[in-house]
Amino acid sequence: KVLPPTVYMRVTDNIPQIISFIKTIIASGQAYATSQGNVYFDVKSWGKRYGVLTTIYPDTQDEEVDTDKRHSKDFALWKAARPQELSWTSPWGKGRPGWHIECSTISSAVFGKQLDIHTGGIDLAFPHHENEIAQCEVYHQCEQWGNYFLHSGHLHVKGSQEKMSKSLKNYVTIKDFLKKFSSDQFRMFCLRSRYSAGKEKTQTLIVEICTAFHACFPSWQCRAIEFSDESMDDAKHLLQAISSFVRDANAYMKGQLVCDPVREDILWERLANTKVTVKAAFADDFDTSRAVAAIMDLIHHGNRQLKAVTKDAGSPRSSVVYGSIISYIEGFFNALGMSFGERQVALGGGDSAVLSNVIDELVKFRTKVRHYALALPEEAAEAVPTEGAAGAEGPKQEQKEKRQQLMQERKPLLEACDSLRGDLAAFGIHIK
Repeated sequence: KVLPPTVYMRVTDNIPQIISFIKTIIASGQAYATSQGNVYFDVKSWGKRYGVLTTIYPDTQDEEVDTDKRHSKDFALWKAARPQELSWTSPWGKGRPGWHIECSTISSAVFGKQLDIHTGGIDLAFPHHENEIAQCEVYHQCEQWGNYFLHSGHLHVKGSQEKMSKSLKNYVTIKDFLKKFSSDQFRMFCLRSRYSAGKEKTQTLIVEICTAFHACFPSWQCRAIEFSDESMDDAKHLLQAISSFVRDANAYMKGQLVCDPVREDILWERLANTKVTVKAAFADDFDTSRAVAAIMDLIHHGNRQLKAVTKDAGSPRSSVVYGSIISYIEGFFNALGMSFGERQVALGGGDSAVLSNVIDELVKFRTKVRHYALALPEEAAEAVPTEGAAGAEGPKQEQKEKRQQLMQERKPLLEACDSLRGDLAAFGIHIK
């Protein structure tokens, strides 16, 4: 369900456009070429407008530099060619584009002079996104190039201080991941944390990146989300609990699940409150963790009124409220690309066959206990003598009292059976 990019762009196909972009910045007085064939953005010439994203200001103390830069914070727009390095001809000699100018040129070619939303990892905020902003606002002569920047936290393998990345060779391929977990399970794992948050990490990575710029960021922190089998299992169990509720609610609406009368007023109120909470959470920098928590709270209250009973009291069904709850929940997760299909929610792992047999035996045991708790001993169920109405009244009363006593004694067994049913439902195992 991940849509492919609308446009594929290659830097090597856009070298003339990049050179033209650099020439415009030079003509505006915010960049300069050196005798060594390099071109740098003059950060000080941009004044207070540089650093709007990460509060890095160009007027802070500069350290001495032994390059052809004017100031240590200046960054390359064009780099002079080195021996055996791929290069192109330019007005400043043979060379190649700088890192940041590639993105500025190509994004401008596709989107024009303004972006609504720009995303990336938190480690790209500085220097990459900061430098993109400076380049594009000079080129387009605009006050604000990007309206919103959404920086995602890092994904860490649990127990590691390093982010998961290809360069560190500590990553899991999608192909290998999908052998153990489903794509919906990974989506749920991501939704349980803010895209920009997670466990606070040290400043090491950012400081290392910025060493070349001699910048110090005492308040800057990398944010990480920890990946592990345990965190994935938690996500899987949430999916199974949601799927279980949807199945039970559908069974109730079809008359396949008999329950006590439902307090519709409570459920309507919970549904309305959930909608308000979810909307507020998404408006608060896409706080998906709070939104999912609100959905799970709604499911909790919906489940509380779906407890099965053995005898139908004949009360009308509250199909509309449960239908509305299901429609809202499914709409919420469908918007996030989740389907709740059997393959997405099902239990996984190599021991699934053994686990299935264990579950079957557990369900059989529960059934036997429940049947015992609901049954009367033979002597209590025997027909009562009918020699006369008066004579029959005594044994009938005794039988009724005996039945009530047995039901009271066995009530804990029935409650334990109901509790087990609810516990198994949370793992996607449904007992009708």
